[in-house]
Amino acid sequence: MTSTRTFPDGFLWGSATASYQIEGAVAEGGRGPSIWDTYSHTPGRVLNGDTGDVADDHYHRWAQDVGHIKNLGLHAYRFSISWPRVQPGGSGEFNPEGIRFYSDLVDGLIAAGVQPVATLYHWDLPQELEDEGGWTNRETALKFADYAERMAHELGDRISVWTTLNEPWCAAYLGYASGVHAPGRTDGAAALAAVHHLNLAHGLAGRAIRSVLGADTKLSVTLNLHVTHPDDPSSPDDLDAVRRIDELGNEAFLLPMLEGRYPSQLMADTAAVTDWAFVQDGDLELINVPLSVLGVNYYSSSRARKYDGVGERQQADGHGNATASPWVGADDVEFLPQPGPHTAMGWNIDPASFTELLVKVGGRYPDLPLMITENGAAFYDEVSADGRIHDVARVDYLYRHLDAVGAAIDAGVDVRGYFVWSLLDNFEWSFGYDRRFGIIRVDFGTLERTWKDSAHWYSALVTTNSLPNRAVTYR
Repeated sequence: MTSTRTFPDGFLWGSATASYQIEGAVAEGGRGPSIWDTYSHTPGRVLNGDTGDVADDHYHRWAQDVGHIKNLGLHAYRFSISWPRVQPGGSGEFNPEGIRFYSDLVDGLIAAGVQPVATLYHWDLPQELEDEGGWTNRETALKFADYAERMAHELGDRISVWTTLNEPWCAAYLGYASGVHAPGRTDGAAALAAVHHLNLAHGLAGRAIRSVLGADTKLSVTLNLHVTHPDDPSSPDDLDAVRRIDELGNEAFLLPMLEGRYPSQLMADTAAVTDWAFVQDGDLELINVPLSVLGVNYYSSSRARKYDGVGERQQADGHGNATASPWVGADDVEFLPQPGPHTAMGWNIDPASFTELLVKVGGRYPDLPLMITENGAAFYDEVSADGRIHDVARVDYLYRHLDAVGAAIDAGVDVRGYFVWSLLDNFEWSFGYDRRFGIIRVDFGTLERTWKDSAHWYSALVTTNSLPNRAVTYR
């Protein structure tokens, strides 16, 4: 098998999942309800009425899944802790049975020679906290810090990297502005308050973890950074439209987390929505906790322009059929359909923009290593007569995007590793079980796991640390 690219020595290869998407067992082991339980059980919210009640049944099958991780040869596994499983109400008593589940998982990973990378929040907020305002309530950030501190005590230095939040953009804007994610609210002011309180939760949690485990504890956050191009690069209006999207999607998190400030223009652009009074003295210093590595998630790019008022404003930004826009205060920005090819999510395939993003972030923060914490694609996989899943499109997607990562490394960007999304087909949020991202197929009737061609291909990559060609050889 010929190789077109070799990655640096010590490059970390892994895969990623999220608790609500794979665990199931939503009413077992003392787990409390989350906002995604409530949302998915609300008629009309999730495609086909799907819920995460069973999902991949990882709660009962975690040892089998660790076996797959080991057999793939992965160095690391990025998983998320379900806050309502370890602390059902989001405050008060912790649940020993839930904590034991994650402790056993971590021990199993270590025994398999796999580094555990833990994410504290991948969107399954305890419902009790949402009933008190959720991320619009400052108290949620304080309670998140208490939860983080307890998990640091429980899991300790067994965790290779602690990640505070996954994609706070989605939690804030899709959850509170467009309503296509839990809790399903459509309130721009609430979304911006959620942005700040998620940022605050990140800073407080990072400090709480290090107060327990020491200043050298590896700390991260995962951001889905947006690459948006102007429809007309010579148009000042289109350039300004892209600037506003960049500030809402990227700068609202990068600047407070890494530089201790919010972009002043963002606050001016959204002044008609909120007065930002939820930002209190000292908050920005707390948010700006030093990171060991920055997690970057990338799937696709977008193209935007200023809406000229003619016809219906397009919202083809890849985030579902929302009745409200996630882009708070940018009502005169429209997103244009991207040329193909596209994945089953309708997202364009644009590896060149992946390189562009990494070079931009790496050049801006040259002393902060980057980790690709999610990258992958959903396709409508078919099981062939031979029982195999020949997911040629996914292999091609991974090949091209990993080559794009290599191009960024060649350009001098300090990228330390790559986690493919996802280990398993799973509950894909508001798309239910209709969209499959996994390199391992899950039969949602029998819950049987089957390696796709992409799993064999990825395993070969991990084994050689070199990018194989697109052909797959079964072992």
